Parts: sequence; structure tokens; C-alpha cells
Amino acid sequence: MRAEELTRRLGVFDAVVIGLGSMVGAGIFAALAPAAAAAGSGLLVALALAAVVAYCNATSSARLAARYPQSGGTYVYGRERLGEFWGYLAGWGFVVGKTASCAAMALTVGSYVWPGQAHAVAVAAVVALTAVNYVGVQKAARLTRAIVAVVLAVLAAVATACLTSPSADTGHWSVGADATPHGILQAAGLLFFAFAGYARIATLGEEVRDPARTIPRAIPLALGITLVLYAVVALAVLAVLGPDRLAHTAAPLAEAVRAAGVPALAPVVRVGAAVAATGSLLALILGVSRTTLAMARDRHLPHALAAVHPRFAVPHRAELAVGAVVAVLAATADVRGAIGFSSFGVLAYYAVANASAWTLTPAEGRPPRLVPLLGAAGCAALAFALPAASVLWGAAVLAVGAAAYGARRRG
Repeated sequence: MRAEELTRRLGVFDAVVIGLGSMVGAGIFAALAPAAAAAGSGLLVALALAAVVAYCNATSSARLAARYPQSGGTYVYGRERLGEFWGYLAGWGFVVGKTASCAAMALTVGSYVWPGQAHAVAVAAVVALTAVNYVGVQKAARLTRAIVAVVLAVLAAVATACLTSPSADTGHWSVGADATPHGILQAAGLLFFAFAGYARIATLGEEVRDPARTIPRAIPLALGITLVLYAVVALAVLAVLGPDRLAHTAAPLAEAVRAAGVPALAPVVRVGAAVAATGSLLALILGVSRTTLAMARDRHLPHALAAVHPRFAVPHRAELAVGAVVAVLAATADVRGAIGFSSFGVLAYYAVANASAWTLTPAEGRPPRLVPLLGAAGCAALAFALPAASVLWGAAVLAVGAAAYGARRRG
């Protein structure tokens, strides 16, 4: 094994669990309320729309990951299929956007564990999870298994309490006049933040055993389980809170169990939220560090970040660098702003993935033509429907990345 190569240690089960760990925490506990504020009674329509775009992206990513089982995900696919610039732009969007996601998840941990010291707790969580990732991907996978088990149990309890409550009103599931097309698109873009966790599976392509078989199985499995879970929990919470009340609560699941008449469950939900966000943060740091590794190998980032630890077989310098940047953001950032900014960067990343999948031949495992076409169009529509500040900041950061690439090429 060369000094910059990783070791293949993950099977289908671990890959699915890492994908679940990244998606579950982000969606249910961070994106549901702002999405309800945008979509109103059209929240379930927005969820379905986000799921369709995520399915297209996941299918394109799975076919590409089986063909190019390397760390880096769409950074590698864009480089190989469209050219170096498009791969670079996808990698830049992913690293910047997902670094913002890491900060959002760290702050979610802090707000549930100790609301008065959310930033301090967030920084401590980043330091602890960076240390876990540093000592090996298998240890991170084991911790993620435990986290996912706890979160699934908590969410099952929330759904049961809400759906069996006398205060549940299925009339809240209908779409009213308050749901506008733009609001639904914006909500779908925010909810896409929650579905994007399956990218962790692709970015870990160099650490997966038999990637041509494992990745195409793990990505749709993780996405399908998450979609069912999101749908059930969204239906349950809407039934007891309604879209207006859901939009204006900082802790929607805890508020939902109180409204359902089971206030004793609220502290359990808070613990579950903290655990879920921890799992998401753990998987996010894994994914960002692997894309950083791939870009450093090609010298789009400092080449020193391409080093792989001789004992733990992880990109240790990339992980430490990502951890340091996220810790700084966690000490200063805002959760809701980070979600919109992250969504823009990641939607740009998946637009490149779909364009790359379009170029595959049938012999290379090309998906049906409609899949990458719908995926790319969906990414563009959701990205530009996000709040104006998110679009402006996201476009500016992509422009800075493109300018840096041009300056490097001229140099």
C-alpha cells in the first residue's frame, strides 16, 4: 500500500449505517422547522420533491462510485468525466458547504445539551469527534452504529406518541392556500440538506470492500430507510402541531410530544436530538476530510493534507485541518444560516454528479437518461429557490473557488 492510500475495511452494513448517521440527525432535528416556515401546509409536498431529487442524485452517485471507487466522490467523477475544472468546482462546493453543515450539526448538539453554552459545547463536540475519526474509520463506524440505534428508538417513540394522541389532527396533512410553489421549492432545498448524507458513502469509496457491489447497494438502502423515517416523523409532528406551530418552534419534536400529552418524553427527545446531531457531525467530518484528501492529492489544496497515517490508515492531517476550521465556525456561526449556505454548495456538487453520470455509457452502468437529467434540473431549481442570502453567499464562494483555480492554472 502506498503512503497516500487508504485501507478497505467497510462492508455494506457499515456503509449504510454511516449514511444513516449522517442523514437522520441533520433532517429531523435541524431542517424540519425552517422548511415548515417556507412551505407552510405544503411541507409534505416539499419533502416528496426533495426525496425525488435526492433519489436521482443518489442513483447517479452510486453508478459513478462503482466505476470510480476512490476517496473524493463527485470531485473524482467530475474530473474523470467532465474535466479537471468541473471536478475541482464540485469538490470546492462540497468542502465549503459541508464544512458549514458540520458547524450547524455541532451547534445543534450544543443547543440540546446545554442551550446557555451552545457554542462551547459545539466546539468540544468537534474536538472529541475529530479524535474518534483520527484513530480509524472502523472505530467511527462502531460509534455511528450505536448512535443510529439510539436515534431510531427515540424517533419511533415520538412517532408513536404523536400518531396515537387524541390531539392528532390529520387535517393538518392537507395542502392549503398558504403553500406557494416558491415556498415549496425553498423548503425542498432546505430539506435536501437532510438527504445529502448518502454522499458519505461515496466519499468513503476507497475504504469500502468490493466497492462495485457495496456502494450501489448501500446508497439506495440508506436513502430509502431515511425517506420512510422522515415521512413518518413529519406526518406525526404535523398531526399534533400543524404547520404554523411547527414553523415557530426551535425544538419541534420535543414540542410535539408535549402537545401529544406525553411531556415526560421531552427530555428523552432532547437526548436523542443531541445524539443524532453527534452522529451526523461524525459522518460529515469523515466525508469532508476524504474530499480534502482527494483534492490535496491533486494539489488543489496543500499537498501536505494528502498524508495517510501509517498506523490508523486515515487522512490524519486532513481530518485535523477540517476539525480546526469547523471548531472556529462552531464558535461563531448561526445554525439556520449554515443550513441554507450548505444546501447551495451541495446542490452544486450534485449537479456536477448528474452531469458526470450523463456521460456514462451503457457498458459503464449508465442510469436511465431521465435520472441525471431530472437530477441536474432539480438541483438547479432547488438551489436558486433558497433564501436570497444563501444564494448570494453560495454563488460568491463558488466564484472565489473558480478564481482561485484560474489563478493556480495561470501560475
